[in-house]
Amino acid sequence: MKQLVFLFGLLFGACSAQELDLQKNTDYSLWKHSTSIPLGGNTFTSDKDHQNLISQQGIASWQDSKTVWDVFVCVTQPGRFLVSLDGNASLPSVLSVSINGQNKQVDISPEVFSDQKVGLFDFETGYNKISIQGISGQVNYPNLKEIRLHTQQPITSYFVRDNTDNRFYWGRRGPSVHLSFTPPDQTDIAYYYTELTVPSGADIVGSYFMANGFAQGYFGIQVNSPEERRVLFSVWSPYQTDDPNQIPEQYRIKLLAKGSEVYTGMFGNEDSGGQSYLVFPWKSGVKYSFLSSAHPDGQGHTVFTAYFRESNGPWQLIASFLRPMTDTWYTNPHAFLENFEDHQGYLSREVNYNTPWVFTTDQRWIPLTQAKFTTDDIGRRQYRLDFLGGIRDNRFFLKNGGFFQGTVLPDTFFDLPVNNQAPSIDFELLPK
Repeated sequence: MKQLVFLFGLLFGACSAQELDLQKNTDYSLWKHSTSIPLGGNTFTSDKDHQNLISQQGIASWQDSKTVWDVFVCVTQPGRFLVSLDGNASLPSVLSVSINGQNKQVDISPEVFSDQKVGLFDFETGYNKISIQGISGQVNYPNLKEIRLHTQQPITSYFVRDNTDNRFYWGRRGPSVHLSFTPPDQTDIAYYYTELTVPSGADIVGSYFMANGFAQGYFGIQVNSPEERRVLFSVWSPYQTDDPNQIPEQYRIKLLAKGSEVYTGMFGNEDSGGQSYLVFPWKSGVKYSFLSSAHPDGQGHTVFTAYFRESNGPWQLIASFLRPMTDTWYTNPHAFLENFEDHQGYLSREVNYNTPWVFTTDQRWIPLTQAKFTTDDIGRRQYRLDFLGGIRDNRFFLKNGGFFQGTVLPDTFFDLPVNNQAPSIDFELLPK
């Protein structure tokens, strides 16, 4: 059953000039509870020319007053918070800080500064965006390391807290989300079929919409750049390494066949194996079908094959790989959604799936109507809460990124009535 947790907030108006004057004389000692937000894992900018100025240490010195840095933090209750900055500066400058329509300016002196007070702001329940911008045109603005929130009472807040295991990078990518489908009992799966649709506007650069996952690999579509999109099919080697060149010959994925215009090669970084992709201009709002298979060859190896089609068009062969030292049918059917560009983690993406089907070794089509929702380490740690999945509009769906106000409990199971007909596929006519 769905277990949705929604967070809602109310907009607060900007402080008046009179209130700002009063704040200058506020007894800040009352705000004795402090929360430090490291900018290295929680900052974004839409300014593509300056995205590389965000590092693990925070925001590097910048010179363009048009650049806006957005920092996101989630709080469980509204309230008035004292905001301050940590960093260092080589020259004096003036910064503007905006939160929920409230704006204040702070003078920065050329020194290392800690807990530089900006002023009091009203925060909403849920995610709040703290925007920082330089004033006065082309100036050497400071390096910023942390934002601090001071409150009169302890608060519960959510953000990327540390860089252990490179969590700043993973946190800026945003939480990956997954659906694991319950396979049929007491039968083996030969083929797995899925229909996928990306809603209009959700096809963000850096998104991978994985349709047909299996224990040894994955198959789906991705947005590689504003100009290029791909259909991607990969199979991991049984030899675990992030460097594909280190894989011994007897453990390497062997290409058996591929479609025309399909690139094939090796991949690494997140384990290694064989990769194939077709550059294809798929579109949001259009349904695409994915068919993948796993067949043991009777010699201790398994052949994995992937096919793709647009709507009800002809099937296209992506690739067929032999995975050595593997003797299995199709296992662990699943889907996932991820963002592989860390500077795009402030944008939201989502994907819909019709009921997936499997074709068993005893010649039956069986719908997979139950799915378990999970998220990755960033989501489970509650460093990011912008993850969601389950059933919507009589389809399975996944959503992540963009700091939206809502989430679903990991490990929740969802049951979906069959929402599409069993596939009608003549396997003998599939391209070889």
